[in-house]
Amino acid sequence: MQTTGLHKLINIENLTESTYILRIEKNDMKFDAGQHILLGKANDTDQREYSIYSGVDDEYLEVLIKEVSDGSVSKHLKNLVPGDLLNVEGPLGFFGLNKDKIETGSFLFIASGTGIAPFHSMVRTNPNLDYKILHGIRTCDEAYGKNSYHPDRYIRCASRDIDCEFSGRVTDYISNNTFDKDTICYFCGNFKMIKEAMDLLEKKGIPGSQLHAEVYF
Repeated sequence: MQTTGLHKLINIENLTESTYILRIEKNDMKFDAGQHILLGKANDTDQREYSIYSGVDDEYLEVLIKEVSDGSVSKHLKNLVPGDLLNVEGPLGFFGLNKDKIETGSFLFIASGTGIAPFHSMVRTNPNLDYKILHGIRTCDEAYGKNSYHPDRYIRCASRDIDCEFSGRVTDYISNNTFDKDTICYFCGNFKMIKEAMDLLEKKGIPGSQLHAEVYF
């Protein structure tokens, strides 16, 4: 059920100089892992969509935000203090796991940057999920929430760093590896990355019906 209301900020956790997690009172909101919310300061008409980072059973809402130089919302939210009020609308969207496949399916999550957020929610919500994550980042320190995933299931694909599990873009990793044709693939992040990754996986024999995307522009 979609709602609109004021939610109190619990905490801000700074992950890097520009990336942070907002922890917000959940109130009575219920959502499915993969959905997003529309978020902004109380009494401010300027709002943005952010994927929910927390699990469905957590007692709070979390969003993962990267401050951008021309982003008024991301800058304002970073300067909030615990106790400040936020306007939250949601949950929104239909990006989520096929509930009939959660117990038996094998999932490949492909993200760039903060596009990891919905996959963090999916994994946290479904601790027995059979998954692998390819996370496209520039440097190893951008591996947001790395310790939330089993080390054998999370692969950092760093385009400007040689100390991660894979040196190169996620599309390079896909080009260099094989994938089971029954794999169910989810993509979130940069549009160009998503298009290239989807094309590569289709050429490797994964049907288009098993490719699901959420685009961050």
